[in-house]
Amino acid sequence: MFVQMRKMVVTEGNADQVVKRFSKEGIIEKQEGFIDVNVMVKKVRRGDEEVIIMVRWESEKHWKQWEKSPEHIAGHKAKLGQPKPDYIVSSEGALYEVKAVKKAAPNSTVDLV
Repeated sequence: MFVQMRKMVVTEGNADQVVKRFSKEGIIEKQEGFIDVNVMVKKVRRGDEEVIIMVRWESEKHWKQWEKSPEHIAGHKAKLGQPKPDYIVSSEGALYEVKAVKKAAPNSTVDLV
Protein backbone atom coordinates (compact mmCIF):
# COMPACT_ATOMS: atom_id res chain seq x y z
CA MET A 1 0.00 0.00 0.00
CA PHE A 2 1.10 3.56 -0.69
CA VAL A 3 -0.08 6.68 1.15
CA GLN A 4 -0.07 10.32 0.15
CA MET A 5 -0.43 12.72 3.10
CA ARG A 6 -1.10 16.44 3.01
CA LYS A 7 -1.15 18.70 6.06
CA MET A 8 -2.92 22.02 5.71
CA VAL A 9 -2.93 24.69 8.37
CA VAL A 10 -5.85 27.10 8.03
CA THR A 11 -7.08 30.09 9.97
CA GLU A 12 -9.52 29.54 12.81
CA GLY A 13 -12.99 28.50 11.65
CA ASN A 14 -11.96 27.37 8.16
CA ALA A 15 -11.17 23.67 8.57
CA ASP A 16 -14.66 22.81 7.32
CA GLN A 17 -13.91 24.43 3.95
CA VAL A 18 -10.96 22.07 3.43
CA VAL A 19 -13.02 19.11 4.66
CA LYS A 20 -15.76 19.93 2.11
CA ARG A 21 -13.25 20.28 -0.74
CA PHE A 22 -11.63 16.91 -0.11
CA SER A 23 -14.85 15.07 0.82
CA LYS A 24 -16.91 15.83 -2.25
CA GLU A 25 -17.12 13.29 -5.04
CA GLY A 26 -14.48 13.57 -7.72
CA ILE A 27 -12.65 11.65 -10.40
CA ILE A 28 -10.06 10.18 -8.04
CA GLU A 29 -12.56 7.57 -6.82
CA LYS A 30 -12.68 6.09 -10.32
CA GLN A 31 -8.92 5.65 -10.61
CA GLU A 32 -7.44 2.18 -10.71
CA GLY A 33 -5.74 1.29 -7.44
CA PHE A 34 -7.46 4.02 -5.40
CA ILE A 35 -8.48 2.78 -1.94
CA ASP A 36 -9.81 5.78 -0.02
CA VAL A 37 -9.36 9.32 1.27
CA ASN A 38 -9.44 10.15 4.97
CA VAL A 39 -9.84 13.79 6.00
CA MET A 40 -8.97 14.50 9.65
CA VAL A 41 -9.13 17.70 11.68
CA LYS A 42 -6.85 18.14 14.68
CA LYS A 43 -8.72 18.93 17.87
CA VAL A 44 -7.85 22.49 18.89
CA ARG A 45 -9.52 24.99 21.20
CA ARG A 46 -8.46 28.23 19.54
CA GLY A 47 -6.30 29.54 16.76
CA ASP A 48 -5.15 28.00 13.51
CA GLU A 49 -6.62 24.63 12.61
CA GLU A 50 -4.82 21.64 11.10
CA VAL A 51 -6.35 19.33 8.50
CA ILE A 52 -4.70 16.09 7.40
CA ILE A 53 -5.70 14.49 4.10
CA MET A 54 -4.60 10.86 3.71
CA VAL A 55 -5.05 9.21 0.31
CA ARG A 56 -4.42 5.46 0.18
CA TRP A 57 -3.44 3.61 -2.98
CA GLU A 58 -2.88 -0.08 -3.64
CA SER A 59 0.67 0.71 -4.78
CA GLU A 60 3.08 3.49 -5.68
CA LYS A 61 2.54 2.52 -9.32
CA HIS A 62 -1.18 3.33 -9.03
CA TRP A 63 -0.42 6.67 -7.37
CA LYS A 64 2.02 7.55 -10.18
CA GLN A 65 -0.61 6.66 -12.78
CA TRP A 66 -2.98 9.11 -11.09
CA GLU A 67 -0.35 11.85 -10.86
CA LYS A 68 0.40 11.51 -14.58
CA SER A 69 -3.22 11.10 -15.69
CA PRO A 70 -4.70 13.73 -18.02
CA GLU A 71 -7.56 14.29 -15.54
CA HIS A 72 -5.22 15.07 -12.65
CA ILE A 73 -3.00 17.32 -14.75
CA ALA A 74 -6.02 19.16 -16.18
CA GLY A 75 -7.34 19.80 -12.67
CA HIS A 76 -4.07 21.45 -11.66
CA LYS A 77 -3.80 23.43 -14.91
CA ALA A 78 -7.30 24.82 -14.35
CA LYS A 79 -6.11 26.33 -11.05
CA LEU A 80 -2.85 27.72 -12.44
CA GLY A 81 -2.46 31.40 -11.72
CA GLN A 82 -5.31 31.48 -9.22
CA PRO A 83 -4.37 32.73 -5.77
CA LYS A 84 -4.65 30.24 -2.94
CA PRO A 85 -7.55 30.90 -0.57
CA ASP A 86 -6.76 33.51 2.11
CA TYR A 87 -7.54 31.07 4.91
CA ILE A 88 -4.66 28.69 4.02
CA VAL A 89 -1.67 29.42 6.26
CA SER A 90 0.53 26.58 5.02
CA SER A 91 0.42 23.29 3.16
CA GLU A 92 2.90 20.44 2.95
CA GLY A 93 2.84 16.92 1.62
CA ALA A 94 4.66 13.62 2.04
CA LEU A 95 4.58 10.13 0.55
CA TYR A 96 4.76 6.87 2.51
CA GLU A 97 5.11 3.20 1.71
CA VAL A 98 3.02 1.18 4.17
CA LYS A 99 5.13 -1.52 5.83
CA ALA A 100 2.62 -2.96 8.32
CA VAL A 101 -1.12 -2.86 9.00
CA LYS A 102 -2.77 -4.08 12.19
CA LYS A 103 -6.50 -4.83 12.23
CA ALA A 104 -9.03 -5.54 14.96
CA ALA A 105 -9.45 -9.16 16.00
CA PRO A 106 -12.42 -10.87 14.24
CA ASN A 107 -14.62 -11.04 17.36
CA SER A 108 -13.85 -7.60 18.77
CA THR A 109 -15.91 -4.49 18.21
CA VAL A 110 -14.35 -1.17 17.40
CA ASP A 111 -16.37 2.02 17.72
CA LEU A 112 -15.26 4.86 15.48
CA VAL A 113 -16.48 8.06 16.57
